Amino acid sequence: MATGKKDASLASKQLSNKKSTPAQKSVAGSDLAQAKKPATAKPKKK
Repeated sequence: MATGKKDASLASKQLSNKKSTPAQKSVAGSDLAQAKKPATAKPKKK
């Protein structure tokens, strides 16, 4: 199951927080790695 937008946003904030422990940053990084990626537009075939 992929991480949703809200959780990915919280994980990003956790990574940028200077008071976060290395363990917290590790978990946040893992969450971001599993975040849903936006769909890429495929070129239309002629």
